Amino acid sequence: MNLSLPIVVVVLLLLIVSSIRILKEYERGVMFTLGRFTGVKGPGVRLVLPVVQQMKTLELRTVVLNVPKQDVISRDNVSVKVSAVVYFRVVDPEKAILQVVNPYEATSQLAQTTLRSVAGQHEMDELLSQRDRLNAAIQQVLDLNTAAWGVKVTNVEIKDIDLDETMIRAMARQAEAERSRRAKVIHAEGEKQAAEALAEAAKLLSSQPASLQLRYLQTLADISNEKSSTIVFPLPIDLIAPLLRR
Repeated sequence: MNLSLPIVVVVLLLLIVSSIRILKEYERGVMFTLGRFTGVKGPGVRLVLPVVQQMKTLELRTVVLNVPKQDVISRDNVSVKVSAVVYFRVVDPEKAILQVVNPYEATSQLAQTTLRSVAGQHEMDELLSQRDRLNAAIQQVLDLNTAAWGVKVTNVEIKDIDLDETMIRAMARQAEAERSRRAKVIHAEGEKQAAEALAEAAKLLSSQPASLQLRYLQTLADISNEKSSTIVFPLPIDLIAPLLRR
């Protein structure tokens, strides 16, 4: 009798200690009593009756998920490899436990299939130049499908888009041709503006003969500053016309 009392006390203490659960501020505990859902417990000290009750713990902090490179065929039949980063967190612990076996693994697999599906709906140029639009489209699809699991996808970022060597060389040639085209357009635009300015100047000088003579004298002054010893220049008939009339 004297030995049985200490044993009972020790057993009771072990049961009490084993039933204590401490939840951190960012954790939530989903309680089951005899197999039935009985609520979600917040942070602090919680008692879980052995055998009768069970508690599964989930974190509410944001999870960073690296989506490995996926082989994608773009809408214009270009083969690329696309990788991404997905940020998500559990917002409803009850759904995360009752509706899906592993919310993290389920979100990871869904992110991979969604990345291939959404990227395949865009052309290669759109994948390279419109990443923000692609990120928003992937996030929208993921968030819509993970809502039933109590998961909220907060952000999606495309990391890398890898092309094969043949496509890289083709893009380099395309970029070079585009730069050449722009240079020719700019040169032609400059020639056009210069021609318009010259035409305007010729029109102005033709309306004022004195201005034309002044311009001619200015040209002579510029030529005289050159180092050449002999200068041959035409003499405008307008300058000697009065002498010829006399």
